[in-house]
Amino acid sequence: MKKKTNLTLTPNTTRQAPVLNQLLTKAQLHQQAEKQVIAALPDSLTQGVRFVSCLDGELCLSVESAIVASQLRFRQYEIMAALRENTLFRYVWKCRIKVSPRRHKKHVHREPMPLSNENARLLREEAGHTKDQSLREVLEKLAGHARD
Repeated sequence: MKKKTNLTLTPNTTRQAPVLNQLLTKAQLHQQAEKQVIAALPDSLTQGVRFVSCLDGELCLSVESAIVASQLRFRQYEIMAALRENTLFRYVWKCRIKVSPRRHKKHVHREPMPLSNENARLLREEAGHTKDQSLREVLEKLAGHARD
């Protein structure tokens, strides 16, 4: 039986390969940059915004909805001006905003609304006037869903 390794992924571990240390350092730098970008955004627009990159003065953000993207594009100069106060983003001159919706949405289970007694009575009445047998059965079945 194979034993589980005792590797831990912390930046303080010295036994790791230099590639892993570089990767962890880049991840921490990216996380700090994302915190600064989110802090520069207006409070109403921080939900669902992710910092992607900042290369050659071009800031790239990812948002979950097109509504937030258009609001960020409208206020991009204000956001870039706030970001330029940080030394990490002092040369930002362009802002690109991508819309990438969530892949897995939570399925909201909705309880069906019960049929009122008045509507059930109307359905039974209509079923009584209907000549088509299959339609009459469907209407009577539908009327059976009335709340008690």
